[in-house]
Amino acid sequence: MSSMKAMILAAGFGERLWPLTADRTKPALPVLGKPLVGYVAEYLARFGISDVLVNLHHEPDSVRRALGHGEQFGVHLEYVHEPVILGTSGALDNARTLLEDGPFVVVNGKLITDIDLNAAVAEHRQRNALATLVLRRNENFERFSFVELRDGLVQRFAGMPSRDSWSGNEAPLMFTGIHIIEPRLFEYIPRGVFSDSVIDVYPQAIAKGERIIGHVAEGTWYELSTLQRYLDISLALMRPQGRDVYTGANSSIDSQADAREAILWDDVTVSAGASVARSVLGDGVSIKSGESIQDAVVVRAELIVGRKVPAKALPGQIKGENFVVSLSQ
Repeated sequence: MSSMKAMILAAGFGERLWPLTADRTKPALPVLGKPLVGYVAEYLARFGISDVLVNLHHEPDSVRRALGHGEQFGVHLEYVHEPVILGTSGALDNARTLLEDGPFVVVNGKLITDIDLNAAVAEHRQRNALATLVLRRNENFERFSFVELRDGLVQRFAGMPSRDSWSGNEAPLMFTGIHIIEPRLFEYIPRGVFSDSVIDVYPQAIAKGERIIGHVAEGTWYELSTLQRYLDISLALMRPQGRDVYTGANSSIDSQADAREAILWDDVTVSAGASVARSVLGDGVSIKSGESIQDAVVVRAELIVGRKVPAKALPGQIKGENFVVSLSQ
């Protein structure tokens, strides 16, 4: 499998992760000190994939700084810039000349997972599929659209069923953002325009009778698309080590401070008499004596002063030198 290429989709704005994405893009966010997209690169390396493309748009240098050439994650990276954002399949079209020489893997840049990619590739080859979507059971009925399979073939993509309305014996299937694609799929991807795999490309290929299959996988799978998810997943990743506080480089928590279920980025100070719980503190944030931060994401106010709040972002307020977004809205 080592000769396969992969593409990590990393061009999104990460509006729902703002203000953590005020000065970097979503894939460059540190998760316990490692950039989110670094987890994806290591995941591919684990399955022998070393030739990896990364598409960039918003704050592209933040991804370049976080990943470099990829050596520390076991891969060799090549960057593909999108001056205008092109969507999940438009991104592939934009890199088409680099992907046309054989089957390739596409992974969303906001995932942390241990799903067995070898098993998915084996099924892709065995069933002679044009594309294989890696699926998993949506046991918690989270807000992901439902993928309908018949005899292993993808029939359609539907809205998210609620637990009450779902009549199936097993939980609904959802798409993990990992797929294996044959270059012939480019016949269905329009040239030079925005397009979305699930909305524009796969349904069209399915309508023409192409074999788009679903590989149902087990394993852990985290998708970090909101501030609450970012906090919850960071805490979940620490749980096996029995920790619930992460401190980045040059960060300190005074012994007379109270901190629990807290993620501190770099250069953060929590002073004596301060308390922090269920919160994320961005680079350079200082929590002073007597201040209490709970269920919140905090960045330095200077990062966001005079900047427009993205449409999907949670509102926040400036408190002294900090900008505080409450997670209990």
